[in-house]
Amino acid sequence: MEIVALVVLVVAIVFVVQSVKVVPQQNAWVVERLGKYHGTLTPGLNILVPFIDRLAYKHSLKEIPLDVPSQVCITKDNTQLTVDGILYFQVTDPMRASYGSSNYIIAITQLAQTTLRSVIGRMELDRTFEERDAINAAVVQALDEA
Repeated sequence: MEIVALVVLVVAIVFVVQSVKVVPQQNAWVVERLGKYHGTLTPGLNILVPFIDRLAYKHSLKEIPLDVPSQVCITKDNTQLTVDGILYFQVTDPMRASYGSSNYIIAITQLAQTTLRSVIGRMELDRTFEERDAINAAVVQALDEA
């Protein structure tokens, strides 16, 4: 009789551990139910259906600095520049960050590099130093649209 009670107690503890999740502040966890997107858990205490729901992705909602590797850009007057930068981005939609791209960080970096080459390619060398705000605005706009 004691063994049955012990087994029931262990099973109850496993169900509680599997069903109760505490999400920390500034985090969002994506839940899949039977392999399909079900919802996003917000910070605080959350209840899942054990063995049916699973945590598929965990995202930090903090602002993340990302180093854009240096690259060679050619200006309108055929001058080569080596350009690098830093992006600050934040996950605002955990579902799209999970399922929209296989690796959203690489996608952000590649889009920033492409936009940077495009914007500098339309400028002359003298203007590239003067119009940093315009270059920044163009890169931010391209990233926001994506």
